[in-house]
Amino acid sequence: MPSLDVSELNIVIAVLGAFVVGYGFLSAKIKQVWYLGEALPAVIFGIILGPIAAKFLNAERWGSAEEGQQEAITLGLCRIVIGVQLVIAGFQLPAKYSAANWKEMAICLLPVMTIMWICTSLCILITIPKLSFLAALVIGSCVTCTDPILSQAVAKGPFSDKFVPRPLRELISAEAGANDGFGFPFLLLATFLIRHADLDGVNFKEGFSEGASELAHRALNLLKREEEVGRLGGGVPKAIEMWIVEGWLYIIIMSVAIGAIIGFGSMFAIKFALRRKWIDSESFLLWPMAIGLFTIGVCGMLGTDDLLACFVAGNALNWNGQYLEEAEKRHDEVNSCFDVILNFGGFMYIGTIFPWQQFQMPEVTGITVGRLFILGFLILLFRRIPAIFMMYKIMPRCVKDWKEALFMGYFGPIGIGAVFYVEHTRHLFPHTGEAGTEEEDNLTRAMIPVVYWLVLFSIIVHGLSIPALDAFYRYKGVQPITEPEPAEIRVLSETDALPNNAYHNRKRNSVIVHNRFSRPVSSAGPELARWHSNHSAHTLHSHHSHDEIDLEKLEQARLYERKMGNNGYI
Repeated sequence: MPSLDVSELNIVIAVLGAFVVGYGFLSAKIKQVWYLGEALPAVIFGIILGPIAAKFLNAERWGSAEEGQQEAITLGLCRIVIGVQLVIAGFQLPAKYSAANWKEMAICLLPVMTIMWICTSLCILITIPKLSFLAALVIGSCVTCTDPILSQAVAKGPFSDKFVPRPLRELISAEAGANDGFGFPFLLLATFLIRHADLDGVNFKEGFSEGASELAHRALNLLKREEEVGRLGGGVPKAIEMWIVEGWLYIIIMSVAIGAIIGFGSMFAIKFALRRKWIDSESFLLWPMAIGLFTIGVCGMLGTDDLLACFVAGNALNWNGQYLEEAEKRHDEVNSCFDVILNFGGFMYIGTIFPWQQFQMPEVTGITVGRLFILGFLILLFRRIPAIFMMYKIMPRCVKDWKEALFMGYFGPIGIGAVFYVEHTRHLFPHTGEAGTEEEDNLTRAMIPVVYWLVLFSIIVHGLSIPALDAFYRYKGVQPITEPEPAEIRVLSETDALPNNAYHNRKRNSVIVHNRFSRPVSSAGPELARWHSNHSAHTLHSHHSHDEIDLEKLEQARLYERKMGNNGYI
């Protein structure tokens, strides 16, 4: 007999499908006209259907429906969503991008991130009571990294197609991909300084013995879970030793090595398979997804940094430029579809798990909504903008002036990457109430509401900032970026919406795109331009009335292309 099966699985699948359909109906308007992207609508939809509002989606009822499982679900979901998208972000950069721009990458990953970490931690220390400086450093490390998903939307979105120069877009994309994995050294340094603090100088909670040796013994036995957590003693030298060995040598270096092996191995394997025509389009375009899942699994088993490994793997996959070039030839829409569906699912889930009750707990944590609003605005002003302004003049190839520095500094969103870090941090400290010191208890009570609030604040503020900035640009009459040799892409459908900053060449049934992000090879010129002849490129660009394009010169350019071995694709 047919029966009504209102299970959590059926509800989640139906809700996700309904949202994708509803969003998709207006997707061109939402993205290209209103500049809202996927994150903000998905989060709002998740909040509306979550346990606080409609009570339709509740992660505590998923799986085995046991209390406490939400942490594991959140951490696993974040790993998959971020890891796969970091592989895609890595291969969409030009060939050898990290090597060609090593100075800019080093500046963004070392001094800029260090300044961001310190400034963020100071903002948290000022606004959130009951936290020590080391505890503020732990929470600050969770939100230091720019979110790789939201940053990709900024770097590759329709607004940036019109107004953000391509070198700056590529740097934002590369930095966001790499620094999400580079957040671990900051988190582990603060964690080890707390964990290995000198026991003689630690104020333990009432009921713990005063003797240092007995304290160490009880800390190990009472606070030890699956791994060593709580106060273990050893002092600063022990903390620095563990930071170097575990943080840098094992987690960072090992992750880079794993990502490089998987990425370069994939690059050579694809080159070999393409030459012999062994790989079909479906398998070729699914390759980033596959190596993303493989990398996440391997690094998860080894306990290394799967996010950094995924970005390195994606970067190495396109090290010779062949993968992106071949993907462009095959009109790759598969990986962009993965991006969208992961964004929908990930951010809708985040919307359902915000800890609303913990945003107002003055008696327990000292946190109030007013303090959180002050923290949000302080983070917006001081987390990233000062660091970029201090360093942008030594990155002139990518950041030309203070306006571009302000754009790069302001649009450093906090998103699902911060959720990943704070959920991972849960495993580095004792459960709330089980710690031997007030410092650790205050940290574990405060980090969840602070990080989740900053995620919500950033998604809303940065999500609405692009439409506001577009309105300002239109008011000031700012013109979209043009280039002497724009890219030409083939029209796949007459009903497909044109990309922003593009126009239709009806004579050739193609689309001319200015400031296009993806290009297989990076150098001084606009490599993705179809026309290698300067004269023909100038002719193509100078006629905005498409019917006046000189067909004879276009034919000359086409013949030149054939001579150079181009097959007619970008």
